[in-house]
Amino acid sequence: MGYRVVWFKRDLRLADHAPLAEAARQGRVLCLYVIEPSLWAQPDAATAHYHFVLESLQALDAELRRHGGQLWTVVGEVVAVLDRLHHAAPFEAIHAHEETGNAHTYARDLAVGRWCRAHGVGWHEWPQFGVVRRLRHRREWQAQWEARMSAPQQALPALWFEPPPWPGDAPPPATALGLPACDAPLRQRGGRPRALAVLDDFLHARSSCYRGGISSPLTTPSACSRLSPYLAQGCLSLREVVQATRATLAALPADAQRQRLGLQAFHSRLYWHCHFIQKLESEPELEWRNLHRGYDGLREDAWNAEHFAALQAGRTGWPLVDACIAMLRQTGWINFRMRAMLVSVAAYPLWLHWREVGLWLARLFLDYEPGIHWSQMQMQSGTTGINATRVYNPVKQARDHDPQGHFVRRWLPALRRVPDAWLFEPWRMPATVQARIGVRVGHDIAVPLVDWETASRLAKARLHERRAQPEIQRHNAAIVERHGSRPTMPGASRDAQGRERPVRRPRQPAIPATQLPLPW
Repeated sequence: MGYRVVWFKRDLRLADHAPLAEAARQGRVLCLYVIEPSLWAQPDAATAHYHFVLESLQALDAELRRHGGQLWTVVGEVVAVLDRLHHAAPFEAIHAHEETGNAHTYARDLAVGRWCRAHGVGWHEWPQFGVVRRLRHRREWQAQWEARMSAPQQALPALWFEPPPWPGDAPPPATALGLPACDAPLRQRGGRPRALAVLDDFLHARSSCYRGGISSPLTTPSACSRLSPYLAQGCLSLREVVQATRATLAALPADAQRQRLGLQAFHSRLYWHCHFIQKLESEPELEWRNLHRGYDGLREDAWNAEHFAALQAGRTGWPLVDACIAMLRQTGWINFRMRAMLVSVAAYPLWLHWREVGLWLARLFLDYEPGIHWSQMQMQSGTTGINATRVYNPVKQARDHDPQGHFVRRWLPALRRVPDAWLFEPWRMPATVQARIGVRVGHDIAVPLVDWETASRLAKARLHERRAQPEIQRHNAAIVERHGSRPTMPGASRDAQGRERPVRRPRQPAIPATQLPLPW
């Protein structure tokens, strides 16, 4: 009897792993991970991603060795590796999780499918979380998400291993793959043991600060779950996080109200995770072109290389923006509100198209998840055609969420000498004050690239002029039909054509079965 290859991709765990469980129930398995040079050459790949993956592979290999096997790691392109492996030791099937990644991984998975058909090898893909492949209509999605999240986790059967036909490869250094040598020195480290520790700490301790604590960059490093990089690389399954959250909620004492509210809010965002990735699954082109094609040409022809260079360097002149970029370089993470502010500043006052900005941020975000990332880039930039215009004033955001300036002073040392009166608008400091404190605006501190009020007003006028055109509005309904959230309620009425009429949802829906309404 032959054996089966379990191809690990962004699912670096043994727990709740359907491809491994099913392959193991049928016989011997060979657990394979391929370090693909072409994948790491993509413009959204970063050294921090690679090092996090290597740490996760090391933890996965250690767990497999406790079961008497190993993770066989090979450097090469997947089809070539499979071809060589099949020639040396023919196998019956490949088991893997579906992946909603970038265009490169989509094309690679199609190529693997063609190779399997050409060689008579079974090709079995399993859903990774709540994303539904070949979804016919959005109204069907929520029920399928709930069914998957409520289903029992995949139990790990006894494992019988096929020995690799040749020794695995040592992972090459990042520079050998064309990645820069620099990493984010304060980033989270990869691997399932660390993921489980972060999950336990959040559910039982930090979650009480989640509601109300996830907006300010001062409180978010501990108030947020910090699970996103582990979900992005599959060190945890989304289902186990959902079920652990529900179990924790069910076990809370009656007086744990803050923790209950925090976990309920967190649970709703687990639903949003898959809601946004489903958009990329259903329409892969939103990675590189405007979701609403009526916005083509809005910003593309007005690209300002100097503005983009200053943004990348953290020299926009707005302290909160530049501090967020400094934190990203060091940690690979900032909270959602600050991410939205960065994209808003790039899209509106700086008038930069989202694609290049998105690639740059993808490389900075340790938790880069393509489906969430590109959906949010377009939503925050106003190119979906169906969302409210989101323009964040970085000075107001600083005053609201860092009123004493602790965050900006931590990440921008020059601001430690700036008096409170000038902290959020240091370019307004008189020359006499600059001389007294030894800080020169335009040298130690950047001058804002544009006047925020004027540039933002002009940007919104450009966007709204385009949005008001009748031909633009005519296409909005098709986007809502394809991508909009459709929560259904019992007893919903229907119109004359049999279509369900929208039902107003309660302000605070029950957890876990009902979800909070989504913005897009």
